Amino acid sequence: MTQNSAEEEAPPAEQLTVRETRPIEKPQISFQELDNSLKSVADDVGQITELASEEKNLVAEFLASFLKLMQPLASAISVSASALPAEVGNVVQAYVDPTGHLALFHDDGHFELKNLAEERNRDLLIVVVKDVMPKFKQLTSAQKRKVEDRIKFLTAVTKEMQRISGAISNLVARDQK
Repeated sequence: MTQNSAEEEAPPAEQLTVRETRPIEKPQISFQELDNSLKSVADDVGQITELASEEKNLVAEFLASFLKLMQPLASAISVSASALPAEVGNVVQAYVDPTGHLALFHDDGHFELKNLAEERNRDLLIVVVKDVMPKFKQLTSAQKRKVEDRIKFLTAVTKEMQRISGAISNLVARDQK
């Protein structure tokens, strides 16, 4: 396209019109709509209060159960650093203990302890529980296998000892006759 043809296609300056801009009118909310909205907010706030109380009780019950179940199995369970949210920082290792405390070891060398029972840490609690529960299952399965193996060993040894002691009892009984 040459300069002449570009000039020919462009409209002359006097043909350009400027559109008038009017302020966008915001729809007016009626008093009734505002009142309904505020009542809905009040209902939500009431429900949030009730739910927060229920959540607090559930967290306390969960951690009490976790403590009872975890104490005989392990003093801590590792938490995958990759499962943790970015807000906790650059974590290289993390562990949760039976009391619900999360130990975080950061890449810069500092250590941080978070109480998962605290309301501000509830989302973190959920992340940790989701990561730890499969590991907890592995711990319980391993503990079950250990007990089963001990029972199997002791059953075999006990049967053999019973057989031997029976034979000795028979010998002693014959000698006394």
